[in-house]
Amino acid sequence: MKLKLKPVVVALVAAGVVGTGVGLYRQGDVAFLTSAQAGTAPVAAIVAQPATPSAQAAVALPNFRSIVQTYGPAIVNISVTQREKAGQEAPDMPGLDQNSPFYWFFRQFPQMPQGPRVVRGQGSGFILSPDGYILTNAHVVDGATEVQVKLTDKREFKAKVVGADRMSDVALIKIDAKDLPTVKLGDPSSVQVGDWVLAIGSPFGFENSATAGIVSAKGRSLPSEGYVPFIQTDVAINPGNSGGPLFNLAGEVIGINSQIYSRTGGYMGVSFAIPINVAMSVEQQLLAHGKVTRGRLGVTIQQVNQSLAESFGLPKPEGALVSSVEPGSPAEKAGLKTGDVILKFDGKPIADSGELPTRVAATKPGTKSTLEVWRKGERKEVDVTVGELKSAETVATAGAQHEQLGLTVHPLTPDEKSEAGVKRGLVVDQVNGPAEAAGIQPGDVILALNGTPVSSVGELRSLVEHASKHVALLVQRGDARIFVPINLG
Repeated sequence: MKLKLKPVVVALVAAGVVGTGVGLYRQGDVAFLTSAQAGTAPVAAIVAQPATPSAQAAVALPNFRSIVQTYGPAIVNISVTQREKAGQEAPDMPGLDQNSPFYWFFRQFPQMPQGPRVVRGQGSGFILSPDGYILTNAHVVDGATEVQVKLTDKREFKAKVVGADRMSDVALIKIDAKDLPTVKLGDPSSVQVGDWVLAIGSPFGFENSATAGIVSAKGRSLPSEGYVPFIQTDVAINPGNSGGPLFNLAGEVIGINSQIYSRTGGYMGVSFAIPINVAMSVEQQLLAHGKVTRGRLGVTIQQVNQSLAESFGLPKPEGALVSSVEPGSPAEKAGLKTGDVILKFDGKPIADSGELPTRVAATKPGTKSTLEVWRKGERKEVDVTVGELKSAETVATAGAQHEQLGLTVHPLTPDEKSEAGVKRGLVVDQVNGPAEAAGIQPGDVILALNGTPVSSVGELRSLVEHASKHVALLVQRGDARIFVPINLG
């Protein structure tokens, strides 16, 4: 698709996020650099010298040429194809007369597709192994029906999604190739604020583009992204950079460029990268099990400010304040109470509340851990057995190992059962593939398959595995119910 340049705005038609107000944007971001900015030397480039009259201040800007030349060939461009429902309410129902009572029943489902609409997007990735394993962002390949990888030598390969984890926004894909160039991985913990970093990716489809900046902060906890301690940089990240690597000056990958923070939807100098150690932990689980397992305590926490610290008698603002404890959770079983302030997890201090979810999530379920809490003016140790964090379970994820239904579902919660007026069923979280083509939508409640009621993901998976090429899902949407036939091919 050809880019259209305008006097002030660079426009790109892509699967992006456009919004108003302050927010996180994973795509759809536009950056601008004035000539004055381009000619200004960063303050961080000044090498410190003794403050004596004879000292000569030396200016040394880093040269990223060798990193780009050495590891640029291991950075890939990723093109994805998605099919979205096109059209809204159908003018008529093919095969049904308007006098038929079924005609008006079917009209209660206005979003039935009249043919899929093809949407294309782009991202970046980097090669981990010579046999074709590539790391990228989960949002780059989310919902993709086809993933194409292009190397710097112009070769193109169709890729398979090995697995994707939305909580960390990490995905592992595979191409059928050998003797590929690879990147070298580094240690994010050794990176310090102020260090120079380099990003390579395909912003706006401009392949193998390099942008540089410095590390602005470490261990950032972002809204709705509580399981990743992000590396904040001022590196320009734009649509197409997502999934590309963040290098240190040694040419080692220390992160995956993921998103930006913006008031306008465009790049404003605040970018975030997933630490590579977090990404590789996810990659190893995806490769071994096809999913990611995380620990949980079952508490709701909040930040401790100066006022709260004084209220609870804490010497200084630190830790994570427990505002609620989930009934039956590992935290309740361990005796945690509302009002406790968690100061340490397995001996490591919790300086900021955002550190706790990251550490707990990285703990293997079933592990016995020790918490140091502040309760009624005293420090107290609490032993807890870490539980498993449950997320929406996937049935036949399109583009991954399974391709039968193309649904992400979860069992009805008590509130959802009450709202829907049913005792059992599965709520559709995401849909693609055969289910999408049949007209299933997020929010639909699946009650049965071929007449057999379902209440768990396992039941649905088992019924699909033993079904023929055609199945009928009993779906409730609002107050209406209908059997929807699905061709599994």
